Amino acid sequence: PLPKRFYKAASVAPVDNGFAVHLDGKPVRTPGKALLVLPTEAAAALVADEFAAQSETIDPVRMPVMRLVNTAIDGVASDPQAVLEDILRFASSDLTCYRADAPQGLVERQNQHWDPVIDWARTLGARFNLAEGIIHVEQPRVTIAVLGSHLAQRAEPLRLAAIHVMTSLTGSALLALAVDFGEIDAEAAWAAAHVDEDWQIEHWGQDAEAVARRAARKRDMMAAAGLLQALKG
Repeated sequence: PLPKRFYKAASVAPVDNGFAVHLDGKPVRTPGKALLVLPTEAAAALVADEFAAQSETIDPVRMPVMRLVNTAIDGVASDPQAVLEDILRFASSDLTCYRADAPQGLVERQNQHWDPVIDWARTLGARFNLAEGIIHVEQPRVTIAVLGSHLAQRAEPLRLAAIHVMTSLTGSALLALAVDFGEIDAEAAWAAAHVDEDWQIEHWGQDAEAVARRAARKRDMMAAAGLLQALKG
């Protein structure tokens, strides 16, 4: 069973190194017993709002920002390099590089959603090779290195954790980075990540379970993007 809600009010309190989340005046801690402190008031407010929105029980599924922050503080902070490398693994087989050769309607839709991101990556100095079908295409070492250097500038645990979540959910490091750079918004990235799936749905329909799964994943995606925005102040 879910734990009962044990507090009346959730609030944000300034502390030495940022902003803490308090429940009835007591600081929240992560599962690893670290104080839950965020660098901006806006980011702390996202977590406080999730606590405030809970009903009689506390449902972690409905607290995607809180889960992400816990992961960042308890996990990513101790080994940001491993997370960075995982994002780069996605980049080496990025969703946006694997194109259909037919039907024409799908090809055009992929081009429409994915070409701008590939073009944008080129402005960063990262040139990606595209492939038709699912046969793996090797990406230039320099391309992955360039992305790695951009990620290294974003290695602050909360930011890196948010980028990692978006990468995992979309299957694309490029889409996640484009959101972080402000090149596209999270809705556009989500649509781009689901071009193939949406094409299938239009032609074959979908079941209720798939709809629910996708809604849960989108909630996590929007939470990660919201946290990125809030970290910028």
